[in-house]
Amino acid sequence: MKKSKRRNTERAYEDSGFIRDIISSREGARVLSCIQCGTCSASCPVFEVMDYPPRKIFAMIREGMKDKVLLSVTPWICASCYRCTVNCPAQIKITEVMYELKRICLKEQVISERTDANRFYSIFLNQIIKYGRSHELGLMIKFMMLHHPVNLLQQVPRGVRMMLSGSLSLFPHRIKNAKTLQKITDHALKLQKV
Repeated sequence: MKKSKRRNTERAYEDSGFIRDIISSREGARVLSCIQCGTCSASCPVFEVMDYPPRKIFAMIREGMKDKVLLSVTPWICASCYRCTVNCPAQIKITEVMYELKRICLKEQVISERTDANRFYSIFLNQIIKYGRSHELGLMIKFMMLHHPVNLLQQVPRGVRMMLSGSLSLFPHRIKNAKTLQKITDHALKLQKV
């Protein structure tokens, strides 16, 4: 009995750093005020494909279940529509917490094998840093070649139709002052590593 109690205390201590990380983030402190009402799930357009609804994620954060939270696909599936945030009676900025969880996953290089969203996110982010905007064709080609090369051929007819209709650009377009944006993001990434 004493061993079991001691083990649980040690686990809580190990995971308390994760709770502190979340709570110390810009919007994370509000996680503690979640009343577990389920409004977030009822508002979410992609709730059915999440492994845990946001309220469950918040309960797991409060329990210090770092591994389970970071390996969840929920933050990566979040559509960033802010419907949950707008409807939350506890005024938790749920979407911002999901972004914070993604940042922690990327920082700690935690990759869930159940989704490609984190890989897609990294390629997308690199493209934004380089061009200042997304280039959909380049994004999909790079993502599919790296992670699903066989499926890339299946997407070619759709890509050709989109290019012919003018909704897909063959070449990327840089924003004005893209180099300035790159300096800003480089500086931000350096600060993140400190």
